[in-house]
Amino acid sequence: MKTFLNDISYNIPDDFQVIETTDMHTGGEPLRIITKGLPEIKGKTILEKRRFFKDNLDDIRTGLMFEPRGHADMYGAVITPPCTDDADFGTFFMHNEGYSTMCGHAIIALTKFVLETGLIKKQGNEPELVINAPPGKIYSKAYMKNGVVEKVSFQNVPSFLYLKDQVVNVPELGTVHFDIAYGGAFYVFCNASELNLKLTADEYNKLIDYGRRIKNSVMDQFEINHPFEKDLSFLYGTIIIGKALDENHHSRNVCVFAEGEVDRSPTGSGVSARAAIHYARNEINMGQDITIESLLDTLMTVKVVEETKYGPHDAVIPQVAGTASFTGQHQFYFDPKDLLNKGFIFR
Repeated sequence: MKTFLNDISYNIPDDFQVIETTDMHTGGEPLRIITKGLPEIKGKTILEKRRFFKDNLDDIRTGLMFEPRGHADMYGAVITPPCTDDADFGTFFMHNEGYSTMCGHAIIALTKFVLETGLIKKQGNEPELVINAPPGKIYSKAYMKNGVVEKVSFQNVPSFLYLKDQVVNVPELGTVHFDIAYGGAFYVFCNASELNLKLTADEYNKLIDYGRRIKNSVMDQFEINHPFEKDLSFLYGTIIIGKALDENHHSRNVCVFAEGEVDRSPTGSGVSARAAIHYARNEINMGQDITIESLLDTLMTVKVVEETKYGPHDAVIPQVAGTASFTGQHQFYFDPKDLLNKGFIFR
């Protein structure tokens, strides 16, 4: 029986740019993966490719991340051919402010994506991938059953405590104690109890406000320097840590990053940086798994699997685990006559 909406079709005009994506989420945090419609992205390394995209194709980022196609908290990834002989593919990440250096939730989703779509073919139920990402090589492992990736873990780049036991004066908040740590990106970490926050969904707008104030104040008063890459030398976000709602979990945190985005997941690069902090403070042992809750009560686990040096820093290799899901496939149109092609954002 035919229904009113059977056989609907739209003839796409020849002058439209068409971008196709697959959308996923990890612990509630979205990931829009561009799968078709991009021109060649030039560069030999991922940082060069990211820089080329930023300089020449940034309208695609804003058009896909901002309204009307996206929203203020949208997040995206570009997949590229591998940049090193031992890698399976490359990737870099985008959001409402620009381009991040590392993204754990994206690594988890991308691992599921490339294996379940057959983009990367691997044998066995625990295939391993090498991924070229902006901060370096990421090593991920999928745990599969009947062709479905049920869980992903990844070993992150060297992560380290950058500044310990610091104090900053934040307008309208007063004195805030914090650490800064790196887990592929730099984050400022502070305590929810000092800020009188519960880290629950009803505090969403307050978390954005506090996170932005703290980040801006720290950026104004402290210098951030990556030991090797100038492009990675910036403060990415604020992570506020509190008590877990489930007593079986280690803790809870909320990450406010970029231009006031709130990570719905526990934040893969953020929990990597947290592992570095806890290990440096002798609060966790080598190989000890801790489970961290998000604003949505979704979970990631993290543990330290190795000690290392990273430039002048005593660092660790964190291993993070989580789950991802597919949410849809999209075909986005960019009409050259549309005055809002580049998108818009109110935050």
